[in-house]
Amino acid sequence: MELVEVTVRFDTQGKAYPQQFVWRGRVYTLTSTGRRWQDQAGEHLLLHILVMTVEEKTYELVFDPFELRWYLNPAGASPKIALSS
Repeated sequence: MELVEVTVRFDTQGKAYPQQFVWRGRVYTLTSTGRRWQDQAGEHLLLHILVMTVEEKTYELVFDPFELRWYLNPAGASPKIALSS
């Protein structure tokens, strides 16, 4: 998985709605968000969100609230990431 820059909107309940992300110098605009889930990675609880781009490609964005970092995991890839100690 790779670190990415994400533009996100939060609703009044704090739910995240990614709007776009930058990956390898390219901006991907999102049209929708899908399934979300959380899992434990070491001591970190990660938020996973499936998103769809305007090109109708699906990606998985992963947010680490402890590190305040977003990662990109192309859908179907292994969700493992290396977190700093």
